[in-house]
Amino acid sequence: MALGRTYSIALVGLNGYLVEVEADIGQTLPAFVILGLPDASLNEAKERIRSAAKNSGIPLSRRKITANLIPASLPKRGSGFDLAVTIAVLRAANDIRPTGRTVFIAELGLDGRLRPVRGILPAVMASVQAGFPDIVVAQANFAEAALVPGAKVRGYRTLARLALDCGADPQDLALDFEPEDREEAGAAGADPGPGPDMADVSGQAEARRALEVAAAGAHHLLLTGPPGAGKTMLAERLPGLLPDLADQEAMEVTAIHSLCGLPSAAVQLLRRPPFENPHHSATAAAIIGGGSGLPRPGAASRAHRGVLFLDEAPEYESRVLDALRQPLESGELVIHRSAGTAAYPARFQLVLAANPCPCGKASGKGLECTCTPMARRRYLSRLSGPLLDRVDIQLQVERVSLAEFGQAGAEENTAAIAQRVGSARARQTGRLGRFGLDTNSQVPGRILRGELKLAPASTRILDRSLERGILTARGYDRVLRLAWTLADLGLRDTPDDNDIGQALSLRQASAVAA
Repeated sequence: MALGRTYSIALVGLNGYLVEVEADIGQTLPAFVILGLPDASLNEAKERIRSAAKNSGIPLSRRKITANLIPASLPKRGSGFDLAVTIAVLRAANDIRPTGRTVFIAELGLDGRLRPVRGILPAVMASVQAGFPDIVVAQANFAEAALVPGAKVRGYRTLARLALDCGADPQDLALDFEPEDREEAGAAGADPGPGPDMADVSGQAEARRALEVAAAGAHHLLLTGPPGAGKTMLAERLPGLLPDLADQEAMEVTAIHSLCGLPSAAVQLLRRPPFENPHHSATAAAIIGGGSGLPRPGAASRAHRGVLFLDEAPEYESRVLDALRQPLESGELVIHRSAGTAAYPARFQLVLAANPCPCGKASGKGLECTCTPMARRRYLSRLSGPLLDRVDIQLQVERVSLAEFGQAGAEENTAAIAQRVGSARARQTGRLGRFGLDTNSQVPGRILRGELKLAPASTRILDRSLERGILTARGYDRVLRLAWTLADLGLRDTPDDNDIGQALSLRQASAVAA
């Protein structure tokens, strides 16, 4: 008997690694052993494989079967190795011909059906990058796998059909079995329709302007105001102002959603920026990522290239909020667990919404507020200084007046604002492309104070704010980024004094007095 060999992909976070699967059939008592750090779901594959092969008309050998997954030091998890192990065993028994450098990724049902698995898009991307473009997947995963450029994907519904194409004897195969065409990804391509429109927001001219600036430069935003002022309405309309994702960005976002098992990634690339709105009772693992074994992505990674909205932000646990400080700076989340380390992209726009106090009535004169000064301070102190220092725009949203509320439909719609945002983004791409950057929010301080340095007269107000301790060095750079975004929206080549002043007022109200 020959040694069977196939290939599959192991995912660690969003990174995929090529795994060589060897199978050997010994001359001893019946047994089935899988080596190479398999987890519980992979160890259970032994029974799935035996039943699937038997019901497909190609029962496995009754002798000892040893399957080895190389590299042995790399943890293997999930049911996606079922098909690769099965094909390797069938090859070791000379039931099929060699499969060459083909990669197999699918779960097996007991009836011989090939079932879809999570994370097929990043797995196929890793296979193509490793120089293995020929890939076999379950038919339900075919549309998603075919999104990867350069991949030569084949989809099958049953093991018997695959074995036939691999040279198995057709007289033995159960080719008459055709499973119901009930693909888990069937409803994924539905058009979600138009999103919420900015025309629905009455009044709030200052908040609407802040939202436009945030969209144009990919800046983070904090909205503070009483209940019912429109903070949530504004945040929900931010994704509609953002431009469509470029090819590489769309591939990154779709890969994350595929790994999470979300149906939105099943049949086409996600071109619209995602929007995540977790409840304030969510744990750190739900927002940052984690879980048992190798950590899985959380809401922060699912919001990659989109918007992460935390409504009632002071109600979140402080450690959850402070855990966002790393991805706000680096655009990546690295999660360490005893079972391994996973890195997920997390370059999102953070939008925080908060009431001015626990009862929410401390705005304006605050005559109806029943909270003590200590309660107000304790409530807002849950948003730590280091976190707020990373938020570019911090705006107080006031209640809508009766006159503004009665002018329904009189405001600009999303399409008109999005057009200005797109023009500003185009100017940023033209200016920052030589640095490998896309938006003003990504520009590091060395470029702001180097190639893009402004005249000392323009930054005098910022210099005074820094000297008086009103701005930190990080805040100084973030005001400059905001000023560049305001200049892009105004179709100016460089920020002027007015842009600097507006950026400083958007940064924090206490800075205006500087």
